[in-house]
Amino acid sequence: MMTSVDTDLIRVLADPLRLRIVTLLAHETLCSTHLIEETGGKQTNLSNHLKVLREAGVVETEPCGRFTYYRLKPDVIASLAGQFADLAETARVTAENNVKRSCP
Repeated sequence: MMTSVDTDLIRVLADPLRLRIVTLLAHETLCSTHLIEETGGKQTNLSNHLKVLREAGVVETEPCGRFTYYRLKPDVIASLAGQFADLAETARVTAENNVKRSCP
């Protein structure tokens, strides 16, 4: 069984600021003003990171007057976690069965 992990999503979450944003949004829905305060990031930089997260399907937006709130999509994170769990299980079975490719 070949198991792989969504490498595009890994790249999106690999950035420290985006990972910090995701972590904050796991705890509550926040607007960009809150995220700027919490991360210390610049508004334009933060907006670019939020755009990447939106396009990757990690967060969704909710307009509220002149503000936009951001919410983490837990199913995306759960799916990635499941992919890693499957990969770990494959590695466990491989180790238990001492599966290795012979050298030529």
